[in-house]
Amino acid sequence: MTNSLLNYAARGPVPLPAVRDVISDALWMTYRWMTLGLTTTGVVALLVAHSPAALSLLLENRILFYALLLGQLGVVFALSALASKVSTTVAALLFFGYAALTGVTFSTLFLVYTSSSIAATFFVTAGAFAGLSVVGLVTTHDLSAMGRFALFALIGLILASVVNIFLRSSGLDWLLTIGGVLIFAGLTAYDTQRLKELFRRGEATANLPLVGALTLYLDFINMFLFLLRIFGSRRRD
Repeated sequence: MTNSLLNYAARGPVPLPAVRDVISDALWMTYRWMTLGLTTTGVVALLVAHSPAALSLLLENRILFYALLLGQLGVVFALSALASKVSTTVAALLFFGYAALTGVTFSTLFLVYTSSSIAATFFVTAGAFAGLSVVGLVTTHDLSAMGRFALFALIGLILASVVNIFLRSSGLDWLLTIGGVLIFAGLTAYDTQRLKELFRRGEATANLPLVGALTLYLDFINMFLFLLRIFGSRRRD
């Protein structure tokens, strides 16, 4: 499988005319894994949200909720660190395990926002993500500087968010939300270009599509969460 991945970029054109000269089968595999991960998250979130017993267990047991959040972080670190050492099956199980855990925690969004606004925001995010991915694929400009800036900005965003827990400033919260959208928009284009170059230079490993799918998945869901804070309609019941 590794050898076939290393030769993906030389196999010929792919269906999208706008990007046929730059995208490889390995990138398509990456997007397929990502799509399956998002589907898993959505299905699990809906199932938990429509289960009063599951929601009650989740909301009444803070230890369980925070354990799930820590579990998500643990799976991300495990997949990133072990991807080159484990089989594709194990890597896929870690990826879908993370997607499922995220779905469990995302189920609480349905208690805060209306289902219609969640769906609308998802499609807005999908459209923005697709456009930014195309930019990352077709641009001739090196996005490395933008990627580094976005990573440093993300650290600042996290620190500022922690500070705002105590300040409770609505103005700062709004600025952080806008900043979050811009940061993950930049990371989406940068990560897409970085993955494209890795595949083009033949630096792919068997599990790189899964690692790439996790990276783009994280960009997507974080952009979705920030956009939901802007476009989401809160429930009144």
